[in-house]
Order: sequence, then structure tokens, then C-alpha cells
Amino acid sequence: MSKAGITLATADPPAPTVRLPRRRGVELALIVLAVLLSVYGYCAVGLARNGTVPPGAAGYGAGLGVLALMAHLAVRWRAPHADPLPLPIGVLLNGLGLVLIYRLDLEAPGDPAAPAQLVWSTLGVALFIGVVLVLRDHRVLQRYTYLCVTAALVLLTVPILFPAVNGARIWIRVAGFSIQPGEFAKVLLAVFFAAYLAANRGALAYAGRRDRWLHLPTGRVLGPIVAVWLVSVGVLVLERDLGTSLLFFGLFVVMLYVATGRTGWITLGLLLASLGAVAVGRLEPHVHGRIETWLHPFASVEAGEGPNQLAQSLFAFAEGGVLGTGLGLGHSVLIGFAVKSDFILATAGEELGLAGLSAVILLYGLLVERGYRAGLALRDPFGRLLAVGLASLVALQVFVIAGGVTGLIPLTGMAMPFLAQGGSSVVTNWAIVALLVRLSDCARRQGDAGAVR
Repeated sequence: MSKAGITLATADPPAPTVRLPRRRGVELALIVLAVLLSVYGYCAVGLARNGTVPPGAAGYGAGLGVLALMAHLAVRWRAPHADPLPLPIGVLLNGLGLVLIYRLDLEAPGDPAAPAQLVWSTLGVALFIGVVLVLRDHRVLQRYTYLCVTAALVLLTVPILFPAVNGARIWIRVAGFSIQPGEFAKVLLAVFFAAYLAANRGALAYAGRRDRWLHLPTGRVLGPIVAVWLVSVGVLVLERDLGTSLLFFGLFVVMLYVATGRTGWITLGLLLASLGAVAVGRLEPHVHGRIETWLHPFASVEAGEGPNQLAQSLFAFAEGGVLGTGLGLGHSVLIGFAVKSDFILATAGEELGLAGLSAVILLYGLLVERGYRAGLALRDPFGRLLAVGLASLVALQVFVIAGGVTGLIPLTGMAMPFLAQGGSSVVTNWAIVALLVRLSDCARRQGDAGAVR
């Protein structure tokens, strides 16, 4: 208004802040659906094999349901703004993995793996609950950058002291108890990479010598990158573990690209990884054998020696067709000793068909997408890179394993997240889901505080 020639401007009232829905009810409904689908699969296997519902179906459903409910209550209490999708996806994939392992146990009753896998799954959910309850702010992890990388390198190198299993030194076996420490190391490396790149992303992007496609940083900044590459090659040589080496080096290259936006790092990373892989593939007999099998998967058949594991895996996928043979009605057990671990995806492909296998891959894709979405929404560089790194871990594993069992790339001997037999793997992947839940909660709380519609 105007008075005595002076205009008095009144400030507009602040726009109302709209609280984003917490969507815990959506999460609970999806968890119920995931448990029901898992129980249905368990019953379908029993009906297909024996014509009756398995006697343990009710106990299996109750156990999985209680674990999922406890995880949901922890999220509802400590991370009420979290994304509602990661936890149900983890429950469904874990439940499906238990069904597939139980189905394969019926072909080899003397070597049951499902009971032990259920115990490991329980420990994984307990770790999920612990992370959600204890870790209130993901930025606390940034304080332990060098402790994480030290612990990760120790975990990666300890298996060298133990005998090789199936040609690779990736296990620690003591008194009948075995763990795969590289599974835990990958999460620690993701934390280290996120913290290191958050602190040095400017130097990596702009410092040092400049050329058309890449800004080369100074030696002090470039040193850790070269060290990571050398360690990855060292792990490959000493442990004969192509999967772990490619996984954590690929993880670092992806995170480096996200931190700097320089596509030249992707080119450089692929070049270094290719040089290391080619050199070791020619010099290391175990790795060379896997490459030869990849190049000529049916050579053993043509020689009259019978199909090898990769050939049997390809036969299983072909037998599944579009709709699959049905749970419990496949013959993927012919793959041999690694059918419950490295080749679990072949069982899914044969008995669920292309349609079911596509649904499984889409579940992984959705989990990765939610991780990237949380990273985009976070404001602090460390949180963004950590979310991208954890999601990329899942994406890289799925690509490497699916590519190996379908003949797209050489076999690497890694475990499919949640699906495959392996206690270390399932526990670690539950920790990844817990961290993604915590990161998404922080991202949505930031959006809740400033959301205006």
C-alpha cells in the first residue's frame, strides 16, 4: 500500500511445505506379497516333485515372514522416510533363492544346502536390522576411510594363505567353517572409494596435465588409482579370482566417472583392466582354461567327452524356452558341483523360462535404480557416491554372473546376489540393502524438509 508517497511492500506468505508420504504401508504390502510368492514357489516345487505340499511349507513361510516383519519394523522405527522398495526386493530375491536351493537339494539329498542358507539369511536380516538401528547418519562412515581400505585389503589377501578350492584361493576354511572374505571387502572398498573421491574429485577432474579427452591429475592424486589397479591384478594372479578383481576395479572406475564426469576415465579404466586380464589370461592356467571354455563351450561335446558346465548351462536355458519347464521339473542339476552357487541362474532360466528370468533381472534392475535415485537426491558428495557405488556393486555382479553363465563373457566364479548358495554373499548383500535404505531415508528427509509443491 502507499502512504505519503512511500510504498510499503508486504512480503508474500511462505509457500506451504508439503510433507512427503512415508509409504511404510506400501512397503508392508509388498513384503507380504514377496513372502506369499516365495511360499508359493516352495509349494510348487513339492507338488511337482512329490505330488504333495512340502511338510515344512508353513514353517518356511512363517520364518521368512517373521524375519521380513522384523526388518520392516526396524525401518518403520528408525528410517521412516526410506524408499519402500529395497527391502521387499531383498525379501523376494532371498526367498526365491531359498526355493531354488531347496529344489536342487531334492536332487542331491545327501548334501542339503537350504537349511544352512536359511541360517545365513537370518544372520543377514539381523545385520540389516543392526545397520538400520545403529547407523543413524551415513556420513559417520566417512571418518573411517583408511580403516575401511586397510580392512578390505587384509580380507582380500588372507585367502592366499589357505588352499585353493576349485582352482581359486578365495575361501577361508577352518574346522568345517568357511567364509569368503572378498564379499565383505567389496562393501568396505565402496566406502573407501566414496570417501576418497568425495575429497579429491576436484583434483581428479581438473588438476594436472590437460589434453583433449582427459585431465590427468598429479601423481599424488593419481597414485591411489594405479595402486588399485595393481592390487586388482595382484588378487587375480595370487588368488586366481577373475571375478573379485574385475568387480572392485570396475566399481572404482564407475565411481571415478560419476565423481568427475570425465568419460576418459572409463576408457582408461577399460584399457588397464583389459591389459591385466589379457596378460593373466595367457600366463595363469586356471584363468586361461576358463577363457578357452568361453571361446569354445562345446569343444568337449565335439571331442566325445560330454558337455562341460558352461555347455550344460546353455542347454538349461534353451530347455526353459519362454515360459519354463516349471519349478521342480528341470534338469539343471546335470551342471554339477556349482549348480547351487555359480550356476543358480541356469536353474531359474530353465524352470521359470525367459519370462521368469526377465522378471528376476528386472528386480535387480529396480534395486539398482532405487540406489541411483537415492544418490541423485542426496546433497552431500560422500552420500551420493556411496549410494552409486553400492548400487553399482549389485549391477556389476549381476552383469558378470549372468554374462558368465550365458556365455557372454568368461566365467568368474561369483555368487548371484541373494539367489546363490553362499553365506558370505547373502549377509553382505543384506548389508548393502540396509545401507541403501539408510541413504534413501536421508535423501527423503532432506526432500521432506524443503519440499514445496
